[in-house]
Amino acid sequence: MRRTMTALAMGVMMVGLAEAQTLRVGQIAQDMGTTDPHKATATQDKATISWSYDGLMRFPPGSADPARLEPDLAESFERSADGRTFTFRLRQGVRFHDGNPLEGEDVVYSLRRAADRQRSAFASDYGAVTAVELVDPMTVRVTLKEPVAGALGLFANYHGGMIVSRRADAGGQPPGTGPFRLERAGGGAARMAAFDGHWRGRPAIRAIDIRFITSDATRELAYNSGELDLIIGRREQRWVERMRAQPNTAVEVFSPGEFRTVLINTRSAPLDDVRVRRAVQHAIDPGAIARFVGLDVATPWPSPVPPGYLGSTDQVPRFAPDVNRARALLAEAGHPEGVTIKAVVSSNSAQLPIMEVIQAQLRRANIRLEMDVVEHATYHARIRQNLSQMTFYGAARFPVADSYLTQMYLSRSAPGQPTASLNFAHCDVADAEIDAARAEPDEPRQLALWASAQRKILEAACSVPLFDLRQVWVRRASLDLGYRLEGSLNLGPPITSATRMQ
Repeated sequence: MRRTMTALAMGVMMVGLAEAQTLRVGQIAQDMGTTDPHKATATQDKATISWSYDGLMRFPPGSADPARLEPDLAESFERSADGRTFTFRLRQGVRFHDGNPLEGEDVVYSLRRAADRQRSAFASDYGAVTAVELVDPMTVRVTLKEPVAGALGLFANYHGGMIVSRRADAGGQPPGTGPFRLERAGGGAARMAAFDGHWRGRPAIRAIDIRFITSDATRELAYNSGELDLIIGRREQRWVERMRAQPNTAVEVFSPGEFRTVLINTRSAPLDDVRVRRAVQHAIDPGAIARFVGLDVATPWPSPVPPGYLGSTDQVPRFAPDVNRARALLAEAGHPEGVTIKAVVSSNSAQLPIMEVIQAQLRRANIRLEMDVVEHATYHARIRQNLSQMTFYGAARFPVADSYLTQMYLSRSAPGQPTASLNFAHCDVADAEIDAARAEPDEPRQLALWASAQRKILEAACSVPLFDLRQVWVRRASLDLGYRLEGSLNLGPPITSATRMQ
């Protein structure tokens, strides 16, 4: 009887231990949108799916710094001197969730799939890829038609860089090699199981239960009542402070943020006069705006390229808030009574309050901002029709300067152009530097070109950089991530083999 009771007690203890190693996560959405890593563009999908896949390279857990990329499924790699050829030698002994070994054919298939517009949401990222070839069973060579800024990121554990099995299109979730495999998804929930064959070791977390909850308040209530261990939070100062006061709770604020910028339409009178644009630069106070949002979540930054991006620099011209200087510039430009500027503004709670603060700041300098407040989808349509003289925009991109400069400040990216993107300023002063940097294989020269582009953009008063709005997640203090969380390109904390419940 004693042996029976001991066995029963041990069984109960083991069940309790297993339950303790089940991570309960609260995501923001109604449900998962896709289980395919090459189609995962939504926040709730990117974070969740990243726990199931590896890349040839990886951002070390807790980092979003491209300069720290390291080999992952690739044991080693070589890059040609001209930056156009990458050769990856694969790690031995890696297996997919379906038990099949990782081979070079899987990598060739996966990268070609990532570049296929029919099967990937990230195909445009691979536009410079001209060939993906099998050198031998465990070696793959990728050739680019021209050097690509931050090209190693194409092969990292992010977006199209996630490696899937060549059996991926057989149906169901594409097999990956990550520490967790998706068992099921749907009905507002998903469950992932530990992949004990993961090449980095048996995960300490045995299962991940995910609930998709659109309401911030409901997600917070579920956390506070003990139903969840890890939730996506609200990017608001007061909310962060309130959650930090909760017992057994840690608030993680990390990069990449969504960088907020005011783009000034240089083609629209009176803003076609650089003195009027310079008056706008002096009238807006980014530091005060960041304090309004909350300095725990909003980081003021003076340069057109966000902080933390490869090539970003704070060695740029500064235009200190100065109402008197702004008024003097307007008078010099022939507008002693001030000017009126029209802006299309989203009613979104992440934008409208900021624009109201900017409106009040501009008013002190005799710059009257007339806001056409519309719902968010209409805002996106109208700014692309060149209907706004001043455009507030927030975006997060792969953290290399080219991704931001090309989309937001290259003249070919302005509205009305065949390759239109986000250059609502119609800025054209840094085209030469942006194009040259993209094809420059020498890193110091590339960094110098990017720095020059940023200085020219500000000197031409194409924009007023504001602040970086960072990601916010909340976890139990008893959840040991296994690393320090400073950044995650997949917009959620990486859950690795080393992550554990204490």
